[in-house]
Amino acid sequence: MKIGLLLCDHVAARFQPIAGDYPEMFSAWLGRCAPHLHLKFFDVCNGEFPASLDDCDAYMTTGSKHSVDEDVAWIQALKNFVRQLHKAKKPFIGICFGHQILAEALGGKVTKSAQGWGIGVHRTEIMQPELWLQPSQPACHLHYMHQDQVQQLPDNAVIIGQSEHCPIAMLRVDKFMLGIQAHPEFTNAYSEALLLDRVERIGAKRVATARKSLTQKTDEDMIAKWITAVIEQNQPAGLSY
Repeated sequence: MKIGLLLCDHVAARFQPIAGDYPEMFSAWLGRCAPHLHLKFFDVCNGEFPASLDDCDAYMTTGSKHSVDEDVAWIQALKNFVRQLHKAKKPFIGICFGHQILAEALGGKVTKSAQGWGIGVHRTEIMQPELWLQPSQPACHLHYMHQDQVQQLPDNAVIIGQSEHCPIAMLRVDKFMLGIQAHPEFTNAYSEALLLDRVERIGAKRVATARKSLTQKTDEDMIAKWITAVIEQNQPAGLSY
């Protein structure tokens, strides 16, 4: 099954020796957890979009240093692309920035969190039982790195998961679009490198707490299974993967 990975940013060159750029991060994560998902990359932050919605069976985004309310051409084009996917009932998985783009594109609201940065590994409580949440469990632990977050749901959306810091940490729009504020593609080493690089911006105490949280086991393997289930259950009838 072909998944279009919409690149909304690139890992800074000084960090790429840790786990590569986003194509390498997502390939390593999904290659380990869902090897039948084959990624095709589109550098949307540099204006490269799919020629047709049917170029891929589903689409997914990376995170980004940008905010979804920035008035730049590629962000506006990405919102329009997400609206086209929604109209066509095409599966879409928004990761971090993409989670926020999904909400904004379809009428929700994103602003900076009043609680400041969400960083480190956080427990996300599963609020909404879904048939595709298999294996089923009441919570998952994932890496977070964000300032903005979804404050208001778009139409036809439900909250799937929430954390203490992020009340809308995971959402579903209709049956075929999923937003995840966390970063299941992150490794501990990459997360720690970002934390150490941002001490002045975030604050030493909060960074120290976040670094301690990195000892927790994370559930990116399970997230890959959930993502796969959402994508597969929304493919045209008769297709088998």
